[in-house]
Amino acid sequence: MKVLVISDTHTHGTTRALPEGAWPFIETADHILHSGDVVDPALLDELKTFAPVDVVMGNCDGWDVRDWGATETKVVDLAGIEIGMIHDSGTTIGRRERMRKRFPTARVVVFGHSHMPVNEDDGDLLLLNPGSPTWKRRAAYNSMALLWIEDGEVAAEVFAV
Repeated sequence: MKVLVISDTHTHGTTRALPEGAWPFIETADHILHSGDVVDPALLDELKTFAPVDVVMGNCDGWDVRDWGATETKVVDLAGIEIGMIHDSGTTIGRRERMRKRFPTARVVVFGHSHMPVNEDDGDLLLLNPGSPTWKRRAAYNSMALLWIEDGEVAAEVFAV
């Protein structure tokens, strides 16, 4: 299963639109996880034409994103892998312990907020922040991530767009 993980799109119509390089990954995903700061839920409507979408609220999201179905946190099961979703995971120090406490049975936690990509797997908990495809801030590049799930195993890749 190919899962696209995206966050911090901050889309406003054509302002900060997704880059062209993002679309081949969107169009071929089996499922899409958005870790918040969608801003314009029209993006979610577009994404769901390609694959099922799960989303959590970001600090810049309004009631229209909540009305779309976003919650503060979410747990999804994809191909037998439990994935926790949250927008802001807090500071780097103690993150793994906080996320394990919040999502005690998850194999993966996806998050956003910082716009800084993270892909850290200790074999028990994979922490994945895809960065932002539209607003890199302090990161070296705009980015998204893929989760590959097969036969109870999971791997992640963060890539530039």
